[in-house]
Amino acid sequence: MAYTIPILEQLIDEFRKMPSVGAKSAERMAFYVLGLTDEETHALANAIVNAHEGVHHCRICRNLTQEAVCPICQNDARDHSTICVVESPRDVLAFERIHEYHGLYHVLHGAISPMNGIGPDDLTVKELLQRLQNDTVNEVIMATNPTVEGEATAMYIGRLLKPLGVKVTRLAYGIPVGADLEYADEITLSRALEGRSLL
Repeated sequence: MAYTIPILEQLIDEFRKMPSVGAKSAERMAFYVLGLTDEETHALANAIVNAHEGVHHCRICRNLTQEAVCPICQNDARDHSTICVVESPRDVLAFERIHEYHGLYHVLHGAISPMNGIGPDDLTVKELLQRLQNDTVNEVIMATNPTVEGEATAMYIGRLLKPLGVKVTRLAYGIPVGADLEYADEITLSRALEGRSLL
């Protein structure tokens, strides 16, 4: 009979449920937690509970926030005539890190994927359309991922927005610096050709 500690196994199993966490990583995390002091353990547990209970979706852009409306939507210094549509809150963080974009966001919380049973009604597409009703938005930037699902989502939303007279643009995608062309997929190569510029 194998040596096991049921409580420890349960902790490892919970860590294993996290995205991209395999058995070994889950085990390391569990042993890390066991090595914490009582004070550190309570601080970690409280941080998890507080985040779970206190973080929710902004009622405007559907990004994560502690308030009813996130700080980005509340900021009058931002360009309220431009909305960048992204798949997840992590994408917002990526844009904010580069300090180049000064408009607003809209988080879809996924992409259209019939294979996974995800359709437009499972995303926040209706909420995006509601935001465009007051005629203050001039441009919607589709910043979904350069995947088949991301492209399908961008095209679907683009078709919905066309009758509204809003300018719809798509992020340029191309070959990353230092990458070899032979390893690029068809979508990346196609986007690189479309987004080419003068030297």
